Amino acid sequence: MKQIFVKDLKKDMEIIDFFMVKSVSVRTGSTGKPYLDVTLGDNTGEINGKKWDVGASDHLLKEKDIVKIIAVVNEFNSQLQLKIQRIRKAVPESNPDDIMDMGNFVKAAPEDPDDMYGYIKNACEEIKDPDYRKLTLKVLEENREKLMYYPAASKNHHAELGGLLYHTKRMLMNGERVCEVYTNLDRDLVTAGVVLHDMQKIFEIDADTDGMASGYSFEGQMLGHIIMGVKYVEELAAELDIPYEKKIMIEHMVLSHHYEPEYGSPKKPLFPEAEVLHYLDILDARMYDMEEAVRNTEPGGFSDRIWTLDNRRIYNPKKQKE
Repeated sequence: MKQIFVKDLKKDMEIIDFFMVKSVSVRTGSTGKPYLDVTLGDNTGEINGKKWDVGASDHLLKEKDIVKIIAVVNEFNSQLQLKIQRIRKAVPESNPDDIMDMGNFVKAAPEDPDDMYGYIKNACEEIKDPDYRKLTLKVLEENREKLMYYPAASKNHHAELGGLLYHTKRMLMNGERVCEVYTNLDRDLVTAGVVLHDMQKIFEIDADTDGMASGYSFEGQMLGHIIMGVKYVEELAAELDIPYEKKIMIEHMVLSHHYEPEYGSPKKPLFPEAEVLHYLDILDARMYDMEEAVRNTEPGGFSDRIWTLDNRRIYNPKKQKE
């Protein structure tokens, strides 16, 4: 087993342990000398590190390498950072299998992908409207293979193995309960919007079967998953003979779910189910980020600043004695 995980790091701690390289580059400092700038991580989080004396082997490091480091944990701009003394690529043959287990280094959703997929598919099978039902089931069947491992982002919320399924499932769970309160909502339309709103992330983001994103596809950079999603619905609607108004309603939900132009949505929601979709999306994203912040913070303490939460420092309440 790894001796210590990112979530357990503390200022002034001296560590000798294994981590995965998440990003790496050799940069030039203000003195004109090169230094190694590397982000290391495991299945609990990531931390930036600097190595000020760059050797020949440092230039050979690349993303997804498992490395062994000797370092001291410092603090810079109120965030923990590693001052790396030594770093080398780990050799599997000379390290125990439990240390080199990729499960130590790759973050994954807390639920089994098959179970999450099954939950989502069951929700689609229960859609009463035949057009929304066949549309959502077609989407799931076409994309099942990638859904088993795809993250919901390259960074930030749900950037993990099976993250897109986890995000979709929790939104569906919340959506079902919202429809119980606001009985004017069309439950079928809410379900269809949730299933389709982020589906094109599997083509927007470049990711491997380990759930780690390496960047964005050409189409992803040029169009983004929102426009790609509208195009996808347009194609499927023609193939499945979906009525015109229903097609436009789903396209609008995909188009407007980010709400603001600066976040990629040129239109704000124009009917209740589209409005609800936006808030289901933002609720799950923020709860995910807050869960992560609390998990990595001692009881009674504040987290590092979380830029996706408007640079707030999230408080983890002290545990009450029973």
